[in-house]
Amino acid sequence: MDLLEEFVEDAKAPIVVVSHDREFLARTVTSVVEIDRSLQRITTYGGGYEAYLEERSVARQHARQSYEQYSGRRSELEARARSQRAWMEKGVKNARRKAKDNDKIGRKFRSEATEKQAAKARQSERLIERLEVIDEPRKEWQLQFSIAPAPRSGEIVTVARAASVSRGDFTLGPIDVQLNLRDRVAVTGPNGGGKSTLLSLILGRIPPDTGLVSIGNGVVIGEVDQARALFEGEDPLVVAFAREVPDWPTAEVRTLLAKFGLGVHQVMRPAASLSPGERTRASLALLQARGVNLLVLDEPTNHLDLPAIEQLEEALESFDGTLLLVTHDRRMLDTVRLTRRWNIESGALEEIAPD
Repeated sequence: MDLLEEFVEDAKAPIVVVSHDREFLARTVTSVVEIDRSLQRITTYGGGYEAYLEERSVARQHARQSYEQYSGRRSELEARARSQRAWMEKGVKNARRKAKDNDKIGRKFRSEATEKQAAKARQSERLIERLEVIDEPRKEWQLQFSIAPAPRSGEIVTVARAASVSRGDFTLGPIDVQLNLRDRVAVTGPNGGGKSTLLSLILGRIPPDTGLVSIGNGVVIGEVDQARALFEGEDPLVVAFAREVPDWPTAEVRTLLAKFGLGVHQVMRPAASLSPGERTRASLALLQARGVNLLVLDEPTNHLDLPAIEQLEEALESFDGTLLLVTHDRRMLDTVRLTRRWNIESGALEEIAPD
């Protein structure tokens, strides 16, 4: 990333960047073009990424305030017009009921009062028509992510002793590491350094060539990648999801998926036709439904947009189990509460300070 940042900063020609790496954006871009689904428009912000975040927040607050003022004023005028119409109709009925009496003065008074109410109602209705219509800003989906409680695992979640594994010319290890209950571990290192192999080894997906690996008692593993692989067929998403939680009523499945921003237009489509980000959200929903006590996130920001990444970070704060987080996202590493950090490079693991 340092080389890429240097390249972008030194480039003389204009560069268009599409990225979810917030730190990269903060260090390189001078303006941001946002496709804003909330305000339903495309907006250009100057001044870099941090300025964009501040301006966007202010713009959304103003849009919401403007709509609420418009909505409140319209509701007030509509209520006034209804009340005035009701008084007018009541006056007409009274006038008809008393039309046979000889009280000309009373009839005239009632008629004038009725006409005044009618005029007021027409005036209120004209005021409504003159209001500048302000559409309600579209509400962004909010990730409501809380892992369902799974039975508590043992104090030792997984342990590797002098474990190594070879794949072609690459060798991981020997590794000596222990993951304990409620550890929150970041796994970092360059591409090809062995991060994915390490996960496969300590989670028991591949056996060690030397040494031993043991997973503790009561460990329930939740991996987004494995869950996402369940949503690649032609069945509608709601059907594929319900198959994984057979005890759940369809209505509850739909409600849970909606909490992850997956509405009727997504849940009825073939799962394979969804975007990678939508399948990632469905995977997070499935982990919530099943309940886990060891959450494994391998580059979770790859398929999530920026609002979803920020909401995931907030959701991880309340997770009470053990966390393994593999990411290159520097801002996520700064934001998520971590207790340990494993850096792996060229097949060798080193534990370093989490910050």
